[in-house]
Amino acid sequence: MRLDTFNGLGRGSAIDALRPCLDVTRWVEALADGRPYDSVDALVAAAGVVASPFTAGEVEGALAHHPPIGRRPGGDTAEARMSRGEQAGVDASDAAVGAALAAGNLAYEEKFGRVFLIRAAGRSASEILDVLGERLAHSAAEEDVVVADELRQIAVLRLKGLVTP
Repeated sequence: MRLDTFNGLGRGSAIDALRPCLDVTRWVEALADGRPYDSVDALVAAAGVVASPFTAGEVEGALAHHPPIGRRPGGDTAEARMSRGEQAGVDASDAAVGAALAAGNLAYEEKFGRVFLIRAAGRSASEILDVLGERLAHSAAEEDVVVADELRQIAVLRLKGLVTP
């Protein structure tokens, strides 16, 4: 949608439009309430400010909407379409990649108690697997910081795809 259209939405409609980018109530409400924005860059900058920092509860809640990497969500929701597009570089038909991702996802979930989250857009399956291996060596505190940053990156990319000049 165009920025002028976004700026002209009612508060509830703006919140609904933003929620697929990141389902964190504080974030969507702050961005909706910050309108009007002079540019998409101003909107994206505000999104980054509001996202810094996310609380642990916000991260946990947002992760509930992210499928494990390599498993593309079904359905026709805006969030599912965004996720499928972001994972376009992950070849789900490659059995070796699928098995490696499944094993890595399981190891990550066992260690950290949550889904492995990575900004998949623009990354190949081999790059994602390399990063997954590196992140498995993190402590819980180190990984908390990385996950929050990945969540911010995903939200900003989705926002840039949603609102155009």
